[in-house]
Amino acid sequence: MLQVMDILRVASKSGIEPDLDILYQKEQHVPGSIQYQIKRYYAQHPWVAEDTGMMVYHYNPDKSAENYLELRYCTTGNRYCSEKSCANCSELPTENCSGKHKTVDVFTFHFTASFLAQFVHNVKLSNRKDEVLAFRHPHAFTKIFPLCNRKRNALDALLNHSYSGALENIFVNAKVHELLLYSLECLVDEKEEGFVCKFLADESGRERIYQARDILLQHIGDPITIKELSRKVAMNECYLKKGFKEVFGTTIFDFYQQQRMEHAKYLLYEKSLSVTDVSALLGYSSISHFSAAFKKHTGIKPCELLQ
Repeated sequence: MLQVMDILRVASKSGIEPDLDILYQKEQHVPGSIQYQIKRYYAQHPWVAEDTGMMVYHYNPDKSAENYLELRYCTTGNRYCSEKSCANCSELPTENCSGKHKTVDVFTFHFTASFLAQFVHNVKLSNRKDEVLAFRHPHAFTKIFPLCNRKRNALDALLNHSYSGALENIFVNAKVHELLLYSLECLVDEKEEGFVCKFLADESGRERIYQARDILLQHIGDPITIKELSRKVAMNECYLKKGFKEVFGTTIFDFYQQQRMEHAKYLLYEKSLSVTDVSALLGYSSISHFSAAFKKHTGIKPCELLQ
């Protein structure tokens, strides 16, 4: 049986499958967006291994268009059942199935340099994380790291959510960005200094910031002002803006725009909706405003993604 390191190394190579029976797979390959693949394998024998992550930073100064950052994860101990109608399943073998299967779950998330550029636009590169996002770190590398509870929870959420269609796309985008944020933290070896915003030291303060993020995602097609958002989470506007920037590394506006444009890519490319329909679904007052925002964010026109 392949070990975790072997699985992580071959995870992104097409045509190479671990010596395990695959139970489920899901992938997305929208041009200019996050490319991801999730595969669940049947663990035929007892599998004892720590959950592990790998960051692959591919850098070639002579071929910048080919630069990319890839995150790979392997988790164990989950269970999978393909029968969605077992509402009262007790996880025991029944007449029609043999019970839930223990799995080895492999995730791959591929970020191009052009996609990551949005996070470092007009940002002073002050640490290694910024350099990696901007592809200014001069050496390619591969880094192995253990999975903390935050990463594991985000990965588990990708396996166990109940969303479908457009809502699933919004949810997955948000979780992938969480994983990117949490995984980049492994590049910092110095002692963690804690939050700059003192009110974030309190769990309730951080919870309100996450609540604000969730509300923004719920309003992906119905824009909400920061004033309205602050009222919904019962937090001062100034605190909300500062806390959001510290927790998620971006402003409320930039986060919201980024999520809207990622969802627009999905609707245009995967669902083949017209530019007019996507503009309306995302709450834009005119097609021209939507097209301008899309071009600014992605570098291409919305019509170029239509199939």
